[in-house]
Amino acid sequence: MSLEQFSKLISASTHNFSHPLPAELLLASEGDLQTFYAPFDHINLGARIVVCGITPGLQQTRLALTEAGQQLRLGTSVQQAKQAAKDTGSFAGPLRNNLVRMLDYVGVHKLLGINSCARLFDTHRHLLHSTSALRYPVFVNGKDYSGSPSMLSRSSLRHQVETHLAEEIRVLGPQCLYVPLGPKVTEVFQHLQAKGLLKPEQLLDGLPHPSGANAERISYFLGGKPREKLSSKTNAATLDTAKARILAKLATLRSTGVMN
Repeated sequence: MSLEQFSKLISASTHNFSHPLPAELLLASEGDLQTFYAPFDHINLGARIVVCGITPGLQQTRLALTEAGQQLRLGTSVQQAKQAAKDTGSFAGPLRNNLVRMLDYVGVHKLLGINSCARLFDTHRHLLHSTSALRYPVFVNGKDYSGSPSMLSRSSLRHQVETHLAEEIRVLGPQCLYVPLGPKVTEVFQHLQAKGLLKPEQLLDGLPHPSGANAERISYFLGGKPREKLSSKTNAATLDTAKARILAKLATLRSTGVMN
């Protein structure tokens, strides 16, 4: 699927892309799951770091469809419309701020040769590829899909993982570092790693999800909240182990120059 196939519909649409999305954009239906097309096809081939969420939500989907339609009506190329749509609303707000803080804390900016990972969203955007384990938005009974049922347990979801995400990994090559947002995305990358699509050193898993709802885990990971003051919802040992593994992996990457 690509924007070329839906360009006439999207550019001519007077639909405000609220839910439900236009039926013409429906790609797959499996039980209570529905997958729709939205213009998230663009792949930044020069990227050195890939940040991967679960799937675009309705808000991000609406922004991307609206932006693509506006670009096409202005006469821009389909490729330019794809890129503009993909960039719209990418990891905005508190989620972006938390992500930057954690990436800087473990030293990813040093690996990339920039003063902060905040530059990935302005002057050094060319180093970043933002994507999702499920490229096209999925809804469960009309609501944003959040990882349940498992992405590997349903054929329509697994197809996206093993087709679209696998394609992105292949074309981006071995120089990319992958940052999965949360354990459900990590499970997908471990599945693709087992298939030989990426090496263990390319996977930077274990960061707390940067959602604002995850504030305590993020604060502990960053050294801002002492262990004895954590609630029962935060597993300090798991975070400590993940942090040690991440720091060791990045130290090895910097010393060997494997990602350069």
